Formats: sequence, C-alpha cells, structure tokens
Amino acid sequence: MPEVFQYSFMVRALVAGVVIGLVAPVIGTFLVLRRFAFFADTLAHTALLGVALGVILNVSPSLAALVVCTLAAITVEQMRMQRRLPSEATLALFLSGSLALALVLISMARGFNVNILGYLFGSITTVQSGDLWLTVLLGGLALVVVVALYKELLYISFDEESARVSGLPVRGINFLVVIIAAATVALAMKIVGTLLVGALMVIPVLAAFRAARSFKTAMILAVAFSLFSVVAGLVASFYLNIVAGGAIVIVALVLFAGSYIFRR
Repeated sequence: MPEVFQYSFMVRALVAGVVIGLVAPVIGTFLVLRRFAFFADTLAHTALLGVALGVILNVSPSLAALVVCTLAAITVEQMRMQRRLPSEATLALFLSGSLALALVLISMARGFNVNILGYLFGSITTVQSGDLWLTVLLGGLALVVVVALYKELLYISFDEESARVSGLPVRGINFLVVIIAAATVALAMKIVGTLLVGALMVIPVLAAFRAARSFKTAMILAVAFSLFSVVAGLVASFYLNIVAGGAIVIVALVLFAGSYIFRR
C-alpha cells in the first residue's frame, strides 16, 4: 500500500477532495455559462468571514462559513434579479465588504488559536471525520439535484428569459444553484482554501471548454480535470510538504495550458 494511504488524515483528505472535485466543476460549469465565474471568489471571501464569526461565537468554523456563504449567495442572487446594480458591482461589494469584516473580527479576537493560513490556502491535516461526513452528505445531495434538474439548469444558463417565458421556475432554480455553490465553497475550504476554491470551480471548466465540442463532453472533461487536479495536488502536497490548495490549482493550470495548446 502506498505511504500516502497509511495516514488517516490523508485518507480523509482524499475522500473529501474527490467529492469536492466532483461537485465544484459541475456547479462551476453553469456559473461560467452565466458569466458569473467571479461569484465563486466572492463566496470564498465571504467564507473567511464565516470562519471568523465561528471562532468568536465558539461554533464550528466550517458550519459558520456554510451558513454565512449561503446567506450571502441568496442575497447576491436576489440583488442580481432585481437588477438595481450591475452583477459585477454586487459581487465586488460583497467580496470587499466580507473580507474587510473578516479582517476586523480577526484583529479584534483575543487568543485567536485557529490556523487562518489553513483556511486561506488549505490544510490536509485539518480535515476531521465530521468534516468528511458533512462533505459527503452535502456533496452527494448537490450532485443529485444537478442530475435531476440538468435540462432546466442548461436551459436557464443559456437563455434565462426564454426559460422564464416557457414556465420554468427560474427564480427557485437560480436560488438552488447559488446555494449549492455556497455549500461547495464552504466544504472546500480545508482542502483548497478560501483564496483558491474559486479557481477549482473555474479553471477545470475553462480547460474543458477549450478541449470539448459539446456541453455534455465539456462537463465530463471538467470533472475529470478537477478530480485529477485534486488527487495529484494532494499527493504532491503530502510528498513535497507544500500547501495543498496551491498544489491543486497549479495542476489545474497545467491542464488548462495543455488544453489551450491542444486546441491551438
């Protein structure tokens, strides 16, 4: 048995990473289609605010991040549908505001004994059994929802107005998408880190769109690229003693570069 599988924390990290590697590109595909790729980065910064609140309130930082991300995602989607502000302005508002609040809370906290760098860039040693079960449960639920609503999601992503006219519950489905995206960001914190989770949701999708000729093929390739990036990045992190999130994103960037050259 390879050495990497002899440590329980690595097994937990790999299982959680595989689940995240499945969910992140699936949701990221629909976000990219909607020209909403920046949304993942906004939620990632919001997750850091959730971590700070969790530490101050003495609750699970991961659970607090999940709640804060979900509330932020619903609010952003509501503002987007009302069209009172441009979408990119709304995202910038939440990104900068949540990051500022997180920094203030962290600076105010006395005896802040949580490894912030682990949440920023990912840390495979911090994945506990509770985190693993929560990741598997919510990740599996997200995949079931996407499979069940695949045609509706595709229709709305390509032409939201036409989907609304045809009678689809566009508002409810949009809220469902952003909630799943928020859950994915919160769950991926300990593996990829809040600053890099957006890259995992977007880069494999961009690489897949460069290499594929149909939407379904692109989604399958995006999942394959993401899974390879997560597993290879975690193994490299273990053997080379480097940050997990950075290693995962670097592998994804290499795959994107390869797809770009291949397409050329």
